[in-house]
Amino acid sequence: MTLVVVGASLAGLRAVESARRVGYDGRIVLIGAEEQLPYDRPPLSKAFLDPDGPASVEPFRSETELREDLGVELMLGAPADGLDTEVREVSVSGTMVRYEALVLATGATARRFPGSDGCAGVHTLRTAQDAAAVRAGLDRGARTVVIGAGFIGSEVASAARKRGLPVTVVETLDLPLVRSVGRQVGSVCADLHRAAGTDLRLSTQVMRLEAADGVVTGVRLSTGEVLPADLVVAGTGVYPATRWLEGSGVPLHERDRGVVCDATLSTGLSGVYAAGDVAHVVNPLFDDESMRLEHWTNAAEQGAAAARHALDPAAARPLAAVPYFWSDWYGHRIQFVGTSRAEEVVVAVPAEAGFTALYRRGDRIVGALTVDRPREIMKYRRRIAARGSWAEAVAFAATTGAVA
Repeated sequence: MTLVVVGASLAGLRAVESARRVGYDGRIVLIGAEEQLPYDRPPLSKAFLDPDGPASVEPFRSETELREDLGVELMLGAPADGLDTEVREVSVSGTMVRYEALVLATGATARRFPGSDGCAGVHTLRTAQDAAAVRAGLDRGARTVVIGAGFIGSEVASAARKRGLPVTVVETLDLPLVRSVGRQVGSVCADLHRAAGTDLRLSTQVMRLEAADGVVTGVRLSTGEVLPADLVVAGTGVYPATRWLEGSGVPLHERDRGVVCDATLSTGLSGVYAAGDVAHVVNPLFDDESMRLEHWTNAAEQGAAAARHALDPAAARPLAAVPYFWSDWYGHRIQFVGTSRAEEVVVAVPAEAGFTALYRRGDRIVGALTVDRPREIMKYRRRIAARGSWAEAVAFAATTGAVA
């Protein structure tokens, strides 16, 4: 039997480790588009961009550990480019790899800003190579413009301000992250930017990039203003890396083309499971809401489960995990658990003690976001996992001084 894992990501690595942990001793092939061994992505926009942070990206495991200790065949440096589910083969640059069990963990691809191809100084931030280029620009003291006030873009802005560099964040919406966390929390995020000295331009579009001799020189806004720039980082989101699956029979979401899965991570095709950023997964804990999450913990948990289920489908059980993610802005730790798809949000902002927002659906707490309250966030996560009462969660928040 052969287990093929497509995507040398965190989810892909956890799939490999999980397979060996449950006693599978057959062939494992790990396919990755990048030449690097699997490495940790969240630090790319956090610690790696910090002027005092590590100067290199280290893999989770060495090649010796992967090849000899885990017995993995590595196919790195070329992406999978086709899948035939009838004969059970994955194509990689003309090489056909047969499988009996398959885990799709190809993650997501950063959206490039239109017209930026071939323009030096303009970057996305998804890979180690991207991060190295952004860090080099910051180290040179670049005048920086970030397109998009999401988490990645805001972390880049934070790294620029830590160096004392001028940085402008341009956002088309009237508040940062308003679609992800709601208006009240979006307002707090805007305040964090402004308090750090970041020039935050809301309700503003980037019309085009200005360049000379193939090098970016500025960013033209919908207001007509041109912002001088030596470094432009597009933090305008990602799309699932599934173009190679078109026509394969793997179900793809009609909106973003992510892989559609049930609660066990099955695609509905024999032996084919998906995990991580690429997967839309039904979560029974949240009324069977379909979630596609770009979170570290989600990738790790789903990668491990996908391999177990692919190898032993009869033993597959639905996952009912509580999503969790974190972000670091200007010395502040932002943490979120659950889902922000809610009917009500209760917010308090005791400036001396951080910030808490609770999210309600029906009579349950389904989400919580905190700023600089790390001891509390996991208590809310446990309440969400237990389908806890909304009234009890609000009462608990009041005891911590979090509800005004």
